[in-house]
Amino acid sequence: MSDKILRIGIVAGEASGDILAAGLIKQLKKRFPNATFEGIAGPKMQAQGCQTLFDMEELSVMGLVEVLSRIRRLMFVRKTLVNHFLANPPDVFIGVDAPDFNLGVELKLKNHGIRTVQYVSPTVWAWRENRIFKIAKATHMVLSIFPFEKQVYDKYQIPCEFVGHTMADDIAIKPDQQKAREALKIKENEVVLALLPGSRKREVETLFDVFIQSCLLLKSDIKKFKVLIPVVNRQRKAQVDEYIQTRKPDLDIQVVIGHAREVMIASDAVLLASGTATLEAMLCKKNMVAAYKLSGLTYQMMKWLYKAKYFALPNVLAGEKIVPELLQNDVTPEAISQLLVPMLTQQNTEAQQLLIRKFEALHESLKKDADVQSAAVVSSLIGQPL
Repeated sequence: MSDKILRIGIVAGEASGDILAAGLIKQLKKRFPNATFEGIAGPKMQAQGCQTLFDMEELSVMGLVEVLSRIRRLMFVRKTLVNHFLANPPDVFIGVDAPDFNLGVELKLKNHGIRTVQYVSPTVWAWRENRIFKIAKATHMVLSIFPFEKQVYDKYQIPCEFVGHTMADDIAIKPDQQKAREALKIKENEVVLALLPGSRKREVETLFDVFIQSCLLLKSDIKKFKVLIPVVNRQRKAQVDEYIQTRKPDLDIQVVIGHAREVMIASDAVLLASGTATLEAMLCKKNMVAAYKLSGLTYQMMKWLYKAKYFALPNVLAGEKIVPELLQNDVTPEAISQLLVPMLTQQNTEAQQLLIRKFEALHESLKKDADVQSAAVVSSLIGQPL
């Protein structure tokens, strides 16, 4: 613990970054009780005392083409943020994920003598590996959440530390499904599908209807079928509620703000937009179907640029296809429901037990006390001369 008064800039762009940043802030406050935090913060970061200059929703955009439609606003936000930190230099700036936004901020600040950290490596292992040189120019340190990422940075002799993933520390290796079901008041004979259409507005616009149509097909095959939908904030809840009220699907649906982890643990299977949520579902030891749809132009560009064999994180981590992943035109109600029926109706099969063992091994590989590790690296960096 130090009495040193620190100013720490920190920016997260979506719900998963908010979780990582909040854990890091909590540990940094233990080391530096007088530290102040400001930047762009989600609700979990704000609960830890971080002041936000913009709503985190401003940065919640994904896709090459989709970003272009918001480029003027994003540039304004970034310029305002950079000017703020140049006028009020922090002891360190930490960009949490959102690399397209944060690396630009980090480059400007580093060029003006401010220490910079990128927490969560851009996916240089999957596409545009040459971005690593821009990352080197923009950062003093990269904190990686997956073990294979550090190997790429070591190849180019760029400072990087593997710190693990805070969700792997927070979730039990063997989650208690019965306790979660009791907390959510799920009846014993109900078959529960956790449905997570994404944290971004566009993801919900693209995926929610096909997800609901899949559920309507499932209802014809499964008795006592219940759909639980955890959403990240009030904006997404309003978006989901409007759809349900307008379409009135004949389903037993419950929508809750937050509690995604509890919902997944309580469920019999998970249907979700591919992203960090697939990692959380894996850590919850849940069979899942991961799906994603991009705009047509973005998809054509990504087909050319993306070099990884898989896109769902459990498959990327395992190096093999251990969970079904559907992309673009393959995302149909028929395909989704066919994959989910056996997951929802055939419990504790040999195949499922094998999958759980693979999930547990991957979980152990990420369980490194990430909040403490990342705070230690940032603290060490603060003490080093530039």
